Amino acid sequence: MRLSTTINIGLLAKLASSQAMMPMMRFQCSQLVVERLDPLVNPGTAPSPHLHQIVGGNSFNISMDPLTHDLPSKSTCTSCTFSEDFSNYWTAVMYFRARNGTFTRVRQLPNEGLKGNGGITIYYIAPSNKKAAVTAFKPGFRMLVGDAARTSPGPSRKICHRCMPASGDNRNINCGAPDAQTFPKTFCAGGIRTIITFPTCWDGKNTDSPDHMSHVAYANGAGANDVGPTGSCPASHPVVIPQLMYEIIWDTRPFSDKELWPEDPDQQPFVWSTGDTNGYSQHGDYVFGWKGDSLQKALDARCTGDTCSELALQSTEEAVKCTKAPDVNEDIDGWLPRLPGDRMLF
Repeated sequence: MRLSTTINIGLLAKLASSQAMMPMMRFQCSQLVVERLDPLVNPGTAPSPHLHQIVGGNSFNISMDPLTHDLPSKSTCTSCTFSEDFSNYWTAVMYFRARNGTFTRVRQLPNEGLKGNGGITIYYIAPSNKKAAVTAFKPGFRMLVGDAARTSPGPSRKICHRCMPASGDNRNINCGAPDAQTFPKTFCAGGIRTIITFPTCWDGKNTDSPDHMSHVAYANGAGANDVGPTGSCPASHPVVIPQLMYEIIWDTRPFSDKELWPEDPDQQPFVWSTGDTNGYSQHGDYVFGWKGDSLQKALDARCTGDTCSELALQSTEEAVKCTKAPDVNEDIDGWLPRLPGDRMLF
């Protein structure tokens, strides 16, 4: 929703069939680091198989053992504008593949209405009913959506891409037409937007699971394109949690030149750092790291937008200062003969 916050909230409220505005926290987390680490799927492994772009607290590292790694106490800064949020959020990275087979990284844009250095726009969406209970994530909580090895369409409600206009797009619902799980095959005046949506039901016991997915679930009766917690949580996962959503704008505009694109009109030049040339393998990782009960207070207050009376804020200028030196020393920028990690294309 690369549009103004006011229009964005109004649109989401309409889509949720609610008379009131959706209580939707929406804020920018600028780039912390881009590197081949994945402490959720590949803890202790450096480098991890493919490249990620990471935002949030600067205690992000190779392992982040949930028993010993307390993000709020170990981080000295966060790249998010809510300064009590030391969580880490990360995704795969987009590359452009030239006709000669070389690759260069596609940078990110801050969302319209927000400021920052690339990164991810983060959403926490509570139920529209202010009396409905919603439980904040607990220390040690982590989860994953998507599949870095996916080669075919996945569940419709999770991940999608949109070819954005030059400014604003309030015409279509998230992950409904014209959104698709594949990369667009035309020039996009406003870049390519990726949406990653997480489940809204928790088993109430486990802060993680072996696949990083089984301890959470999507609600029964919830539509694929619903905004916020809707439907009813299954008995196996009875606790309502906020809908976490990532939104990334990839700045594909510098590559809008027919001479750069494949000669075959059925092909497009973008690829995920996984090696995926179709778009199916994008994924989102999350490790909770809000300070104390700050997130619960914000959810109870049904905070909306990028300001909240219950939360401490920092300026964009302060947030973008929070960066981290990569632990993995390798070339990820410029024109590369192969993807980082020498990933095979699929």
